[in-house]
Amino acid sequence: MKTNDLLQIFADENQSANVRSYTPQFKELLQAVFGAQSYFGNFFGGGVEALDGIQHNSVAFSVKTSDIPVVIGTAYNTDANTGFGTGTGKTSRFGERKEIIYTDTEVPYGWDWSFHEGIDRHTVNNDFESAVADRLELQARAKVTMFNQHEGKFISESAGKTIASGQAAVTKDNVADIFNKLSAYFVDIEAQGTKVAAVTPEVYNAIIDTGLTTTSKGSSANVDDNTILKFKGFEIEEVPTSLFQKNEVVYAYIAGVGMVLLGAEEFPEKLSYIVTEVL
Repeated sequence: MKTNDLLQIFADENQSANVRSYTPQFKELLQAVFGAQSYFGNFFGGGVEALDGIQHNSVAFSVKTSDIPVVIGTAYNTDANTGFGTGTGKTSRFGERKEIIYTDTEVPYGWDWSFHEGIDRHTVNNDFESAVADRLELQARAKVTMFNQHEGKFISESAGKTIASGQAAVTKDNVADIFNKLSAYFVDIEAQGTKVAAVTPEVYNAIIDTGLTTTSKGSSANVDDNTILKFKGFEIEEVPTSLFQKNEVVYAYIAGVGMVLLGAEEFPEKLSYIVTEVL
C-alpha cells in the first residue's frame, strides 16, 4: 500500500519556519491502532512492520526464496569403485550432490491511500496539540478499517485450499462437519503453530448453538456472554461478514504466517503484504 499522507500546521509562532509534517507521529499511532483494531492482525503477527526512508515506489522489499526440495539419499555406498578406484573424481559415496540456489523474489506494494489536511492556529478553535492528536487518531482508525478490508481479500487470495460446506448455509447442525474437515486438512499438511479460524457472526453463533460447547465436554463457550475461545482445535475470532469475500465464511490459518509492511517515504507511504507460509 502506498499513501500520500500530510497533516500540516500553519501560522506558527515563527512565520518563517517550514510547515511541519506529522508523518512519523502518524506512523507510530497507526501501528498502535492496528495492534488493537485489526481483525486479522494475528495472521500478520499482530503488528505492522514500518521502514523509513524507502527508495522504491513499487517494490517493498526482496526475499531470498528457494523451491529446491529436500532429497533424502540412499544408504552410504561403500563400493570399491565409488569415490575411489575407477570412480575417483567421478562419483560420490553420498550419491548425487544437489546444488542449492536462492533467487531474489520481489514483494510489491499492494494498495494506496491519501489524505491532506491542515491546521491554522487562527481558525482551528481548539488547542493546537489536541487538534493534531485528534486528527491523527481519526485518520489512523480510518486507515485500519481499510486494512481490514484489504487483509480479508489478501487472506482469501492466499489460501492453499478451499473447503465447501455442501450446504446453502452454515448451521449448528453442519458446522462441526466443516471444522472436522478443516482440522483433518491441517493435520494432514503437518501444520505447526496456533490454529486460528476467523468466522462470520453466522458461523460463530452456529458453533455456540451446536450443543457441543458445554462444560461437560470441557468447552470454553459462554452462552450467556455469547463467547467461545476454541472449537475443534481452532482459536475462534468473530469477524464482520463484510470483511469476507463473497460466499466465504471461514478463514483458517496458522497465526503469524504473514507480515504487513508500511514503507515510509517523506511522502508517500506504502504498504505490502507477504505470506511466509501458505497453508
